[in-house]
Amino acid sequence: MLVCHGNLKSSNCVVTSRWVLQVTDFGLAEMRHCAENDSIGEHQYYRSLFWKAPEILRNSSAYSRGTQKGDVYAFAIILYEILGRRGPFGTTGYEPRDIIELVKRVPAEGEECFRPDVDLLLDCEIGCDDYVIHCMKDCWAESPESRPDFAAIRSRLKRMKDGKNKNIMDQMMDMMVTYANNLEEIVLERTRLLYEEKMKTEDLLHRMLPKPVAERLTSGSGVEPESFDLVTIYFSDIVGFTAMSAESTPLQVVNFLNDLYTVFDRIIKGYDVYKVETIGDAYMVVSGLPLRNNDRHAGEIASMALDLLAAVKNHSISHRPNEVLKLRIGIHTGPVVAGVVGLTMPRYCLFGDTVNTASRMESNGEPLKIHISLQCKEALDKLGGYIMEDRGLVNMKGKGEVRTFWLVGATEQAVQKREVDLGDIPPLFCRPRRSPKLNNESRQASMCGGFGGMNSRRHSSVPRGTSCN
Repeated sequence: MLVCHGNLKSSNCVVTSRWVLQVTDFGLAEMRHCAENDSIGEHQYYRSLFWKAPEILRNSSAYSRGTQKGDVYAFAIILYEILGRRGPFGTTGYEPRDIIELVKRVPAEGEECFRPDVDLLLDCEIGCDDYVIHCMKDCWAESPESRPDFAAIRSRLKRMKDGKNKNIMDQMMDMMVTYANNLEEIVLERTRLLYEEKMKTEDLLHRMLPKPVAERLTSGSGVEPESFDLVTIYFSDIVGFTAMSAESTPLQVVNFLNDLYTVFDRIIKGYDVYKVETIGDAYMVVSGLPLRNNDRHAGEIASMALDLLAAVKNHSISHRPNEVLKLRIGIHTGPVVAGVVGLTMPRYCLFGDTVNTASRMESNGEPLKIHISLQCKEALDKLGGYIMEDRGLVNMKGKGEVRTFWLVGATEQAVQKREVDLGDIPPLFCRPRRSPKLNNESRQASMCGGFGGMNSRRHSSVPRGTSCN
C-alpha cells in the first residue's frame, strides 16, 4: 500500500490513451535525489522544488521519503496549475530560487505565508468557484496539521462534477457528442456562407456577361460565336465631357459618372436590353441578343432611349449644378456577330459594321436628341407607335451621305417599360463604394481595344469595328 508519494508534481501525472490518470515517479527517493543533483542545473533544480511543502524544504533530510501532508500541499499546487494555466506560481516575477527561499521562510506572527496568487483564479475567463479556492488554501496551509487529508479533499471537491455520477469515458463521450453537434452547426453555417458567396459570384458574372452566356460558362460549356441577323445598338455620350473632366477632380468625375450610370442602369432594367459596356462618358446598349426577341429589339432600344433622355433632363451634376447635361444618342439596326473573347477576363464582344454605324449615328448627332438610321426607322415603323422626323442627308466619315432621322416621341402603341423590383439589383458590396480606385469600369473596358480611353472618344472619328463587354 502506498502511504505517500513523496515527489508529487504535475509532470508526474500522466494520462493514458484510455483517458485514465496515472501517477508516476514514486519510490527510490535516494537514487532519484542523487540523479537530480548530477543531471540538472541550478535553475531547473529549484523549479523542481515548487511542489515541495515548506517543512520539507526546511529539513529535506528528515522527510526524504515525503509525507502525506506534503502530498496534500503538492496537490494544491497542481490544482492551481490546472485552474490558472500559468504555472505553479502564476505570473510572479521571482526567479525559482527566490520563490523557494520565500516559501521556506517561516512567516512572522500575523504575516501571510508566500503562496501562489489566487487572485488570478478570480479572473472572469477562468471563473474558479470560492469553495475550490478555500480548499486549495487549506491544502497549502503553513502548518501540516491544518491541511485536510485526501478523503476530506475528495468530499469537498465533489461538487466540481456538478452532481454527475459519470466516469471519465462517459464525460468524454458527452464532450464528443457536444462537439459533433457544434461541428454540424459550424458546417451548416459555413455552407450557408459559401452559398451566399457563390450567389454573389454568379451575380457579378451575370452583370459582366449576358445571363445565358454566363450560365453556359459556369456549367463548363463553350460559347461559340453566333451571328444575329438583326439587332439594335444604342450609343450615347455627353457633349463637353472632356472639357468638364479637365476642370474637375478625378473623384468628382467618377462620382458624377457613377450617379448618372446608376440612374441609367435602373431604367434599362425595365427593357429587354443588355448593357455591353461603359467607357468614360460612352454608354452602349444592345437589344436582340444573345436571346432573340423577334422584331421588338428596335422598340426596346427606342423606348429606353426616350426614357434615358427624359431622365437626363431632370438630372443635375452634383459639383456643377448650374450646367445642363447634354446627352447625345445614336441608334442603328443591323446584323452583328457576338461571342466571348479572352480567358483571363472573358468579355462578350460584338463585331460588325453595325457597331461602327451606331457609333457614327451618335457622333454625328446633336445634344439632347436621338439620332437614328434609316434601318432603325424602318424597324420602328413596322412596330408602330413612334414619332420620327426626317433629318435629311448627313455626311458621315466612311459612309458618305446617309439619310437619317430624329426620334422625338412615342405613343401608347410603343413598347412600354416593364415594372421591375429594383430590390432585385442590390449593390455588389455592403456599402456604396465612393473611391475611384474601386470603380474602374471605364478603365477595364478600354482593355478590349474597341475604344481608346476615358477622354479619347471625342478626339477621333475613326470607325470602330468591334465592341467588347
